[in-house]
Amino acid sequence: MPITVDIDVMLARRKMSVGELADRVGITPANLAVLKNGRAKAVRFATLAALCEVLKCQPGDLLRWEAEDAASG
Repeated sequence: MPITVDIDVMLARRKMSVGELADRVGITPANLAVLKNGRAKAVRFATLAALCEVLKCQPGDLLRWEAEDAASG
């Protein structure tokens, strides 16, 4: 998938655990893991906004687009 999720990067920068982030955002650790590992099919704007508020970052700090290799498609 061409969208890469960088929640791990922000967690490391903020010295925060997945459990703490999930608790502060108001989602389950399992749902956060699905998002964090790039397996989510969608993310609600409310969830994205809560992640940004807790991590004190912008959406672009959590999500980035990478072109897929033309040879692999």
